[in-house]
Amino acid sequence: MVPWIGAQLWALLPPLLLLSLLAAAAEVKARGCGEVREAYKAKGFSLVNIPYQEIAGEHLRICPQEYTCCTSEMEDKLSQQSKLEFENLVDETSHFVRTTFVSRHKKFDEFFRELLENAERSLNDMFVQTYGMLYMQNSEVFQDLFIELKRYYTGGNVNLEEMLNDFWARLLERMFQLINPHYHFSEDYLECVSKYTDQLKPFGDVPRKLKVQVTRAFIAARTFVQGLTVGREVANRVSKVSPTPGCIRALMKMLYCPYCRGLPTVKPCNNYCLNVMKGCLANQADLDTEWNLFIDAMLLVADRLEGPFNIESVMDPIDVKISEAIMNMQENSVHVTTKVFQGCGQPKPAPGLRSSRSIPDNFNTRFRPYHPEERPTTAAGTSLDRLVIDIKEKLKLSKKFWSSLPYTICKEERVTAGLSMEEDCWNGHTKAKYLPEIMNDGLTNQINNPEVDVDITRPDTYIRQQIMALRVMTNKLKNAYNGNDVNFQDTSEESSGSGSGSGCTDDICPTEFEFITTEAPLFDSDRREVFASASYPSHSGFTWLIVCLVLLLQRQCR
Repeated sequence: MVPWIGAQLWALLPPLLLLSLLAAAAEVKARGCGEVREAYKAKGFSLVNIPYQEIAGEHLRICPQEYTCCTSEMEDKLSQQSKLEFENLVDETSHFVRTTFVSRHKKFDEFFRELLENAERSLNDMFVQTYGMLYMQNSEVFQDLFIELKRYYTGGNVNLEEMLNDFWARLLERMFQLINPHYHFSEDYLECVSKYTDQLKPFGDVPRKLKVQVTRAFIAARTFVQGLTVGREVANRVSKVSPTPGCIRALMKMLYCPYCRGLPTVKPCNNYCLNVMKGCLANQADLDTEWNLFIDAMLLVADRLEGPFNIESVMDPIDVKISEAIMNMQENSVHVTTKVFQGCGQPKPAPGLRSSRSIPDNFNTRFRPYHPEERPTTAAGTSLDRLVIDIKEKLKLSKKFWSSLPYTICKEERVTAGLSMEEDCWNGHTKAKYLPEIMNDGLTNQINNPEVDVDITRPDTYIRQQIMALRVMTNKLKNAYNGNDVNFQDTSEESSGSGSGSGCTDDICPTEFEFITTEAPLFDSDRREVFASASYPSHSGFTWLIVCLVLLLQRQCR
């Protein structure tokens, strides 16, 4: 009996031994580091001192301290590699929003500058053709206007309303001398003449309406370009991330601890990636609220640029508008001269000139505006409408960019295993499903982040500076939307609110000009009657007494 049992045992022993040997061989094969070595080499690292088989992992500081294919040197190098790849991922993902602001700023700036150049060139050509030498002798008045407009657009400290008031006052001085060539006017007398610009309205209603349109159009254009500049700078700065030590540890654990476990082809779980990215980009997510308000304000001003604050529709015909104002002055020259002589006194005759000298014939030539088909082509080979339509589409796409950044990165196939591989992905410890919940956005919500050690009591000061820059710019954009420039206080009684803009609404400030050749001054009915009586060559003594009293009261009020 015993020999028979022994024979049976010996008969069974070889198969059992064979199975044991096969299992041992399989275990040895599973612990091999061949795939890890290949993947490590593909990253550009040397294979010197890289193990062929798993070793004890007590030396690891980030990855699980189990049997591993990583040495301490490998863990350090892969940790730095994870940091570099994270920085590149953020840089690549933010490329769209950065290039949007860079390229569109360049296009808008080029367009606005060329628009101003074209408008100045057009006015010069037309006025040389129309007024000849008279214009060329006084061209610095118009040149200074465009110099100041350009200086304002480029960020200069220019109060648009005051600058335009000065332009019309200087133009009145020059024209008053031209329509009264037989008199000599001192500097003091001309200064007195300029004070009557608003009172007499020698140019009709053109200066008021042009001031409204120019101020709000230039405020909107300059502020919009400044907004593009701020958006560009914020996007460039925030996309240059500097991960914290806690973030670097989490990145290493997510991206390269699978290497150390002998699983180089296994990618992180999607939700695992989201928690790591939300922890690493917590401060960037806090930028999102102010960024979205900034984008909304940019879109509002863009709407204005398309509509009532369209600088192209203001600057293209500015030569026609100024010429119309000059025609108004010519048509009202006798009326204006009489009132000025009444208010400033009778000037002295010009020495050596006959009193019968008249206005040069070419000054009376009425300007013939170009027909639309004769207008010059749009600036920079495009139009403001096309530029605005394009930038609005791009701006809308950039909303919520910073809070969506973790989701955008974790959607990358090269980063995560994808939602379809929830059971076969790296969860930070092994190849299995990731169970922790996804954190909400922002710094304070990372207090319980299971993957990244985040100090919620220490916000990134650099990010906070960008938030403040966006907040300031958003305030400027909101003011520009209302036609106000926050850099200046109101100088016009027509304005409302703070700023140097018109502060008007579309129904109050029409977008079309209504040229008026004669209009009563901005005084009450009694004063209008006095000035009307002054236009007649003969007056009664009683009328002259009233005139003198009114002038005395005016000077006391001033």
